[in-house]
Parts: sequence; structure tokens; C-alpha cells
Amino acid sequence: MDKTVFRPHNFLGLPQKFSEFESSEFVILPVPYEQTTTFKTGTKEGPQAIIHASKEVETFDEELKLEPFKVGIHTLEEMEVTMRGPEKMVEKVYKIAKELVDMNKRVVLLGGEHTVSIGLVKAESEKYENLSVLQLDAHADLRDSYQESKYSHACTMRRIGEIAPFVGVGIRNLSLEEHRFAQKKKVDLFFAKDLIKDDGWIDQVLTKLSENVYLTMDLDFLDPSIMPSVGTPEPGGLLWYQTLDLLKKVADNKNIVSFDCVELCPIPGLVAPDFLAARLIYKIIGYIVYKERKTRR
Repeated sequence: MDKTVFRPHNFLGLPQKFSEFESSEFVILPVPYEQTTTFKTGTKEGPQAIIHASKEVETFDEELKLEPFKVGIHTLEEMEVTMRGPEKMVEKVYKIAKELVDMNKRVVLLGGEHTVSIGLVKAESEKYENLSVLQLDAHADLRDSYQESKYSHACTMRRIGEIAPFVGVGIRNLSLEEHRFAQKKKVDLFFAKDLIKDDGWIDQVLTKLSENVYLTMDLDFLDPSIMPSVGTPEPGGLLWYQTLDLLKKVADNKNIVSFDCVELCPIPGLVAPDFLAARLIYKIIGYIVYKERKTRR
């Protein structure tokens, strides 16, 4: 097949020239896992919905005035899930992520439920001793156990916190148990209700992060007016340009080693949220590439 032919399986529909594994800086890892969701189901359809919508994203970034895809973005086949429980799934993600990280790939994990992020964080923590995690999320996800599982999506940040320190941004729903835990352990949480009153909140977030950052992004971080396609929508989230301001500053001041985008729960006939997720992922890639270019100058 001609190498200029666009390939629908690839993120952005990139041709082979810009999506070969060996030469690509970024690797898309789709993980359609869903076993512990507690409200609306369908997150297992998220990865393919994002990849499908990404074909409509313009590859030229009008803000950055560059084409980030030229560093190479390879899309792996969907990861085969296990039904032996979420802990086993985390182990499976870790093993694959570890191989990719050891090959110096920046991994972009597409979920699926938030639980799968734990495996990639673990892999990155073994490469970067000073790793910190930036959590964009409506929910604290700090329960120690939920519905008899320590690896429920409601426990994701509790488990990640056992691997690396983290900062939660956009939080607007948590249980009494989580509130008490956060106070006891002095967890850095930035509540959505406070962000609109403080113009300096992004700088405050940056001071809490180490040089190397893993970004975990639950799409319910965004306001449901622009992102209704999530399993547990919460009113009062951040909007598009607020989110981009944060992500650009994080990428400009820190080294985003890898990131994930999880919990998209596609709504049939409503493609705007799928497209938003795809564009947001490409924006993050763009910010990372832009920072690298500035650093080399």
C-alpha cells in the first residue's frame, strides 16, 4: 500500500511515514477496560471513539504554528483485557507500559476506566525517581476500597499515591472518608469552586509538582456542558481554554513523561465530546513538542 494513504486505525489517521513504531516519539496505547464502573457504562468504547474522531482533527496546530505529528505517533492495537479482576488488569498494563517506557517512548494511554492508569504510573515511576502525578478529575478517587475492590476506579488515586506523590485539580465531589484521608495525609487538592476565584492557581499547582510529571486526565474534569460523555458527570468543571492554559503551562515548565485520557463514555449520535477528547490529546502532544523545540534552541 502507498505510504501516503491515510490509515483509519491510526490516531489522526496518520500515514505509515509518521506512524512507524521505531521512529515515533509517542505511542498510543488503547485499553478498552471496564469492570468497576458504578454509574453509566460504556467506557470500554472510549478508546476507539477517540481514535475514530481524531481523523477529523487538523494536524496543524493554529496556536503553536507547527505540526506536532511529525515527531511520530504510533497507534498500537487495542490491548486485550482480562476478566480476572482490575488488579490483574493493572499488572497487565504495567508489563506492556514497562516495555514501552524502557524504549524511551512517551505513552498516551486511552481508557477505559481510570483504574488502568495505575499500571502506566508504576512503569514511569521506575524510570523517574522524582516523578509526580497531576490528576485532572472531578472526583478525588481516594477511597481505600469500593465495592470490595481496592482497584475500583474510585480508588485510583489512593493506589497511585502509594507509588508517587500527586496533585488533584478540578475536584468537586468526594466522600467523608476521602475528605478525612486527604486532610490526614495533607493531599494537595485544588477544588473547582476555588479556581474561579484565584487567578494564580496554575502557578500554585506548578509549585506542587516535581520536574518529571505524569498527567492523568479523567474527562469528567471538564464541565458536562462540553463533556457530557462520561460515566459520572459532575457540574462545575473547567472549560476548554481554562484547561489549555493549565496544560500549556505544565508542559512549558515541567517534563510530561507520559499521560492518559480516560473515562470517555460515548453517547451514540453525539460526536462532539469524542472530537474534544481527540483534540485535547493532540493539544497535549503539541505542547510537549513545542517545549522540546524551545529547549533545543
